[in-house]
Amino acid sequence: MNYRTWLFVGALAATAAWLLSGQTRAGTRSNGLRGNYIESRTCDVYTGPCFANSQVGLGGHEAILAWNIESGAFQGIDISGLNVVMAVRANDTLGFGGGLEISPDVIRSVILVDERANTAQREALVSLAKARAPQVVGDVVRVASAPIAIDVDQAEGVAHLKAGKEAHLTTRKIMKCDCVCTNEAVFYPPLAQVDRASPAFTVDGGFQGRGLKEHWTNPGTRSAFVARFAE
Repeated sequence: MNYRTWLFVGALAATAAWLLSGQTRAGTRSNGLRGNYIESRTCDVYTGPCFANSQVGLGGHEAILAWNIESGAFQGIDISGLNVVMAVRANDTLGFGGGLEISPDVIRSVILVDERANTAQREALVSLAKARAPQVVGDVVRVASAPIAIDVDQAEGVAHLKAGKEAHLTTRKIMKCDCVCTNEAVFYPPLAQVDRASPAFTVDGGFQGRGLKEHWTNPGTRSAFVARFAE
């Protein structure tokens, strides 16, 4: 192979590498996944150590996690404008990172997918929930479609969720009147990978669906998070 041939081959390789890099960058940009996240637990997440110690092991075995996708794709599937909800029940307090000795090692979950999703979008939404909350997804015992509406005002900490007749949640911002011991802080972090999470007050919330052998409500508790997520 002569010198000119080497130059030509080298130029082709460099051009191919540049084009592939550009496609990768474009693919990453087009992914653009971002949206709102809300969560509510059956124990206080914004609380003082004394209250947390009184609840640990007794409460917080259940949670609702919900994602509202504003725009973007997951695993190459556009899921803009869709929603997915995961209801979780464990054998112990779901308190990862809370500073107490807890062992929620038996976890079951139900995933509710936006009824507007097609087959590919449905699979992508289920995968998104699993990927964003790997510690709590546990054994997925049921996946079902439902009409899901999620409305979030991040600045005010106000969120509304309704997933058919199975799950509901309404939150508001934590206020001074919600403090009891004046030593409150975010005791437990969110159960999912999120950005800019703020604790919120659960005005009303609960799960009444099938699959977890348990229904619950948790109104009037300091048990919620409102957050953003992005990739």
